[in-house]
Amino acid sequence: MTEGVCFGQGARRLSGLAARLLGWRPHEFWAATPAELAAILAPDAAPGAAPLSREEMNRLMERDHG
Repeated sequence: MTEGVCFGQGARRLSGLAARLLGWRPHEFWAATPAELAAILAPDAAPGAAPLSREEMNRLMERDHG
């Protein structure tokens, strides 16, 4: 049962971070893959790539989630 607690605590922290930094609601957090979340929160992982602007993020979310 310890594994479930660790997952739950980590998920709660990450969902709170996504809400504060990205303005995501819970369903948007749970619909994202771990790779998508990592790419958004760690834009330095792609050398030379600028982070997404809020407008770009909104456009992508509207396109993908209607």
